[in-house]
Amino acid sequence: MEYRVLTAKYDAALAKLIRFSLKAHQLDIPGTAYFDEGLDHLSLFYRHPGRAYFVLLEQDALVGGIGFAEIDLFPNCCELQKLYLDDSMKGMGIGSKMIGKVEHEAGAMGYQRIYLETHTNLQAAVHIYEKAGYREIERPERVIHTTMNKFYFKNLTEEKHNKIAICGDPAGEFRI
Repeated sequence: MEYRVLTAKYDAALAKLIRFSLKAHQLDIPGTAYFDEGLDHLSLFYRHPGRAYFVLLEQDALVGGIGFAEIDLFPNCCELQKLYLDDSMKGMGIGSKMIGKVEHEAGAMGYQRIYLETHTNLQAAVHIYEKAGYREIERPERVIHTTMNKFYFKNLTEEKHNKIAICGDPAGEFRI
């Protein structure tokens, strides 16, 4: 298996994988990535500075993908986005490795925190995020996908501490 940066060559296969995965979990509804305006051309979104998306290939076939992009909900923060894996690749620890790849790349770009949105229907994803050290937070005032009902945060620079800096909190931080 190998990672490649998302290019237009992989847009259609990635959109198909995302839609298939969301439909399988009854999330082919408004307020999810299923209806994202640019889903069929994600390479255009991720080609901007501060963003990256990686596809995972097995014998030149797309079997997964994961990315990140800047988000203004928290300082020095990006959002982990669109972690999807073909069913044939699940249960082998690949999702955890993909998260590690994104965390490494995001840190290399200078991000100190990473946020993500998911849904209770995606139990395997919830498990993998929690195992990777993400801590559930309350729903932010603004969210990207309005149907999502679980929100997570990880401090990439001080993983050993249980503090997460949040904008708008009078104390500037809270404990989880």
